[in-house]
Amino acid sequence: MEKCIFCQIVVGEIPCEKVYEDAEVFAFLDIVPVNAGHTLVIPKKHYENIFEVPDELFGHLGVVAKKVAHAIKDGVGADGVNVAMNNGKHAGQVVFHAHIHVMPRYEGDGYQLWKGREYKEHERGEVGEKIRKQIR
Repeated sequence: MEKCIFCQIVVGEIPCEKVYEDAEVFAFLDIVPVNAGHTLVIPKKHYENIFEVPDELFGHLGVVAKKVAHAIKDGVGADGVNVAMNNGKHAGQVVFHAHIHVMPRYEGDGYQLWKGREYKEHERGEVGEKIRKQIR
């Protein structure tokens, strides 16, 4: 089976600008950043998305993403950061190796967030109930 691009980056087959590494997690600069310093935090082992990453490892990814967020804010003087993870094709995932984006943000940088919508009558309660029934 062919290794995905992020697996190739982890083992050094494809160069990257690494900013962090430990036994389980690797972080490197995105090659098409929202702003300079946009970093991807990934598990070294291949998992396709959030649904496959073991809970303990996902917790560690979050801790590393927080460390990276601090480093980005202080290192490049960002006004703030967005932390995001796309899971699945229709959620915008392009590389199917779990990864968390840590993106530096600046006032007036032009990056747009999604637009919300209001719930229809009774919809919020119905959706909430559907989700509560599935919590494991």
